[in-house]
Amino acid sequence: MSIHAVVWDVDDTLFDYTTADRLGMRAHLAAEGLIDDYDTVEQAITRWREITDLQWARFAAGEATFEDQRRDRVRVFVGQDLTDDEADAWFKRYRAHYEAVWALFPDVLPVLDALAASHRHAVLSNSSIHVQDRKLRVLGVHDRFESILCAAELGVSKPEAGAFLAACKALGLEPHQVAYVGDHPEIDGRGAADAGLLSVWIDRGGVYATIDPPVGPHRIASLAELPSLLGSDTRFGAPSTFR
Repeated sequence: MSIHAVVWDVDDTLFDYTTADRLGMRAHLAAEGLIDDYDTVEQAITRWREITDLQWARFAAGEATFEDQRRDRVRVFVGQDLTDDEADAWFKRYRAHYEAVWALFPDVLPVLDALAASHRHAVLSNSSIHVQDRKLRVLGVHDRFESILCAAELGVSKPEAGAFLAACKALGLEPHQVAYVGDHPEIDGRGAADAGLLSVWIDRGGVYATIDPPVGPHRIASLAELPSLLGSDTRFGAPSTFR
């Protein structure tokens, strides 16, 4: 069946979130005088990511608003009962360091260029439109996508089928006509496959590289492999490195 559109995850798929988060947190800890609270910067970053995952799970379950989960991330991390304004100010200072090192992965613009004429493009992210809309504008790719959908506004998050189906509906296409590309093997990979989309797991060798791949998604190591997977009539592309 022909694929007419590609829906993209953002963080660690298009945008190098892990690197930006690491470098931004390193700079922020130094500025806040918190480096000495941890044995290593990597330990602090791991703690921040663990707290982020736990608080995001509360938001995904409907137990906290997007703003409250972010404030609680800060409170747990610093170990203080901050007011909302204090937590917001702390996060704003962190975000300034984080945004200073934002960057796309090097394979993103080539593949978007290669698929521009053959496929429509949209974004589906487990974040907020306020976050991802600005991020895509700063990174210079916002106009590449005709629709940008985020969990905070949809009221449903990946891996729930409803999130993927909302993206298909926004494009006016059936799930079997849409490919989804994301970095998380379960949230993105299995979720999209179970919803009936052509699921593509971009495995960049990060934290999920050592897990057993789920049944359903196509696994690629670079976005350069995507055009050939989609059967696009383009000279850009590379054979899969996973067999």
